[in-house]
Amino acid sequence: MVEISSKLVSDLRTETGAGMMDCKKALVESQGDFEEAKKILRKKGLAAAASKAGRAASEGLVVAHVTVKGAVLVEVNCETDFVARTEDFRTFAEKLADRIEAHDDFGDTRSGNVAELAKLSWPAGETIGDAVTQLVATLKENIQVRRFARLVPRTGETFASYIHGNGRIGVIVGLPGGDAELGKDLAMHIAASDPRFAARSEVSPEVLATEREIARAQATAAGKPANVVERIAEGKVEKFYQEAVLVEQPYVKDPEKTVGQVIVERAGKGALDLRFVRFKLGEGLGRNAEEAA
Repeated sequence: MVEISSKLVSDLRTETGAGMMDCKKALVESQGDFEEAKKILRKKGLAAAASKAGRAASEGLVVAHVTVKGAVLVEVNCETDFVARTEDFRTFAEKLADRIEAHDDFGDTRSGNVAELAKLSWPAGETIGDAVTQLVATLKENIQVRRFARLVPRTGETFASYIHGNGRIGVIVGLPGGDAELGKDLAMHIAASDPRFAARSEVSPEVLATEREIARAQATAAGKPANVVERIAEGKVEKFYQEAVLVEQPYVKDPEKTVGQVIVERAGKGALDLRFVRFKLGEGLGRNAEEAA
């Protein structure tokens, strides 16, 4: 029987990210052949990934990465908060954000193509998809790259980011004018107040029609006359703007002012043409229902 040295096991662990015992078993199975042991671990990783693929993964991390070249926001999911806090998981998520930022072909997008992302190369000479598979084998949970956004700077635009709650909510902001402090303040406000749009111009006619329809139905059900129903509907639309549009929300640090007023005071009217992306961990994945259960 071939003797397996601790250094060989350690080297295999460093290169593959697999657990020490898994590395030792693979080296024993391959009779000390390092490359063959890597293949064995990859095959086991694929099997592990397949067996865990159907399991719910609504924990994880939202990670932001900002440079002069752009801003990236990415959400990586796993099954438990325990795994989300591990160094292996966090390191993968942070390196993934770096890789997205460096890949110019993604361009400027709020909804990046995760399938294309999986095909990109990874530092160890494999693909990102392979790296996810190996991480599944190492951490023993279903792990998925759920979504990412990548913003490329427009003329005069600078970026800021904010991560809240140890990766539970992430925000990136593109601000034309203003300083880093204003960008960070706005990112923190967006994390707390959850606006859906940056400005009124982003609200589609379909969204407004739905809000008016709901308001009319509620007013009619309350027995209001037709002429009053229309006034109530328009009032509801104005309230919707104040709640859903960033520049019209009360500023969290000074509720006597709107966000738009603060922006104009600190950076001028041109800075009102800002944009943002906000990810909340697990939104739309049934997190609340699971936690209640």
